[in-house]
Amino acid sequence: MADTKRTGDCDAINGTVVTPEKRVILSMGGKGGVGKTSVMSGLAEWFAANEIPVKLLDLDTENKARGSLTHFFGGSVPKVNIHTPAGLDAFVDQLAEGPPVILADMGAGAGQVTYDWFEAMYPDVSDGGMVFTAIGVVTADPASVESVLAWASHLQNRVAYLIVENNITEHADFTYSRESDQALQFQKVFQPAVMHMDYRLPDLENAVRNHGATQAPELQRASLVMRAQSYRRRLFAEFERVKELLLP
Repeated sequence: MADTKRTGDCDAINGTVVTPEKRVILSMGGKGGVGKTSVMSGLAEWFAANEIPVKLLDLDTENKARGSLTHFFGGSVPKVNIHTPAGLDAFVDQLAEGPPVILADMGAGAGQVTYDWFEAMYPDVSDGGMVFTAIGVVTADPASVESVLAWASHLQNRVAYLIVENNITEHADFTYSRESDQALQFQKVFQPAVMHMDYRLPDLENAVRNHGATQAPELQRASLVMRAQSYRRRLFAEFERVKELLLP
């Protein structure tokens, strides 16, 4: 076996410097209210539970009273406005520093600036060892599916795709996301991984919007506490199933 030693942030193997990969996970899709931030906050909690270092970035420029990564995790989450040149530079700087996993929650209106960024910057950041996973959250609403497909038409094969089927109603029908012509073509070309988010009772959903995907400290009824614990366990199991798209 060749001798390997650490040199700064790189491995030196037989005199060759190898840059370690960094995973950048970003939410995609312009359709609001589908649960993108719920997925990202749940994923942040999964990383924390597994003691995996991760940097959270809130790229949603709306100043939300609740329902943003900054709201859920406070001052530990930088809020970056990528709609300005200075903000884009700050985003690049954030990617280059810190933990091997970056979790970036994009705003609903971030499509064009994201496409432009990938066109301009992807070759350089890819050569620097960064790999990307785009998370698209879909519901039974065809508009949510079309929004994700529009992003994929621009991002193409520069990212790996994870599709989250979010059951925002008790008996959600995902026929459009699974069987429409456009969706089938997307599946054939990009072979996305697919995971599921369970339906949540209204009381639990309200707690999710206040505190994050799995934290519900105001719940008092034993039945709701147990439901929250069960939801957390199943959500984390889904992340485990697709973890090859979540780790460097």
